[in-house]
Amino acid sequence: MKKVLVANRGEIALRIMKTLRKMNISSVAVYSEVDADAPFVKYADEAYCIGEATPSESYLNMDKVLNVAVQTNTDGIHPAYGFLSENSTFAQRVQDAGIKFIGPSIEAINVMGDKLDAKQAVKAFDVPMVPGTDEEITDIAEGKKIAEGIGYPILIKASAGGGGKGMRVVENSAEFESQFDRAVSEAISSFGNGAVFIEKFVQQPKHIEIQIIADQHDNVLHLNERECSIQRRHQKVVEEAPSPVVDADLRAKMGAAAINVARSCNYEGVGTVEFLLDKDKNFYFLEMNTRLQVEHPVTEMITGLDLVEEQIKVARGEELSYSQDEVQLNGHSIEIRVYAEDPENEFLPDLGTLVHYKRPTGLGVRVDDGYEQGMAIPLTYDPMIAKLVVHAKDRDSAIEKTIDAINNYEIAGFSTTLGFCRFAIDHPEFRNGNFTINFVGDHYKPEMLRAETASDVSLAAYKVFTENTKEAEPQALADNTSAWRSNR
Repeated sequence: MKKVLVANRGEIALRIMKTLRKMNISSVAVYSEVDADAPFVKYADEAYCIGEATPSESYLNMDKVLNVAVQTNTDGIHPAYGFLSENSTFAQRVQDAGIKFIGPSIEAINVMGDKLDAKQAVKAFDVPMVPGTDEEITDIAEGKKIAEGIGYPILIKASAGGGGKGMRVVENSAEFESQFDRAVSEAISSFGNGAVFIEKFVQQPKHIEIQIIADQHDNVLHLNERECSIQRRHQKVVEEAPSPVVDADLRAKMGAAAINVARSCNYEGVGTVEFLLDKDKNFYFLEMNTRLQVEHPVTEMITGLDLVEEQIKVARGEELSYSQDEVQLNGHSIEIRVYAEDPENEFLPDLGTLVHYKRPTGLGVRVDDGYEQGMAIPLTYDPMIAKLVVHAKDRDSAIEKTIDAINNYEIAGFSTTLGFCRFAIDHPEFRNGNFTINFVGDHYKPEMLRAETASDVSLAAYKVFTENTKEAEPQALADNTSAWRSNR
């Protein structure tokens, strides 16, 4: 494999290209008009504009992506996450073009992309599942009967769903019909598939996921767990590895279950099996993500593995070079997602221009980002600016290092989640490990953020910056990009 096209943008495109360069593999970028000056475009060995900012005209346009791949004699396509990463039609077209799709098989994408199909697949492998149905519910009366048998509260979930869409909590029988209709309607509008099913609502759970890797030689390993319970709108904001509540025995059991999930769909490459963990340490299969995860860096930090490199090695047909017993668990790692969002206004996007930008540095501090000072954050894409990742000898040290890194991360031009993330990881419930996926609802109110949040620090930095630059600001912005270019 001598040349790989990265069918994505932003921080993850740049992160993949860095590994490609390390492996002496040429990188090809495809980009939209709004991303013309993005770091990943500049870093790539070759770069081609494929359309307007709208994803359907660029990053989701299979014809345009494949045309570039064919014209550049690309050997492989890495889809990263989001966009076309879990699209089996795209994977099939890549394969038909004689190009290696750096990801799982089409079968695995299809099976795990539908929650009902996934439940059917793993049922034969003795994987613990939340009590509920494993078939579509079409009749409201029958659904009510099933719900009463399971016991309220229950969840109505979209079979093709994700990110909390098409999912409704039902507290009692009187709410069932209205919530059922809403779940179906949302599933149709979000996924074009109105199929829904019913599960017992696991109250106050933790969200634990297991990273797995499988080669083409029947070797399947797990690479320890990640704790992903700090979420807003069912989307993760803080992740860590390992989990503060998973001991060696539970890790082995969850790891074995994750390996069985992978075997149930003949998985190949890296993937993530997600579980709910209740207060009694019972775990239940939730879903499998058939791609690289946003939070993969924390696993890299504790194992010493480059997961993108491992993906490419598997795609080239190489056998895993280590056994389960050789998988490391070294220290502790925390990742926070830095979004252009206002945590004091329901985490709504707060986009603007990155007028001042200074990354934290230091031993065990890693920043994966895709922006430079002076760039505007596009309206058409996910508002994540960066991932701040730290590694330390133990969890307490990792928490302190993360807080220090947040305090030294300067972003000005819009609100970010830095202040909230500092609040979250410094909260007593986070420090003692007892937090659940309901952390935001149970423990956070906008007014609880300290006055001197990371956003306020960034604003102060911006004021100093503008006072010192004034008329020369455009030149200062241009000059300040050089450090990033020299370190990428």
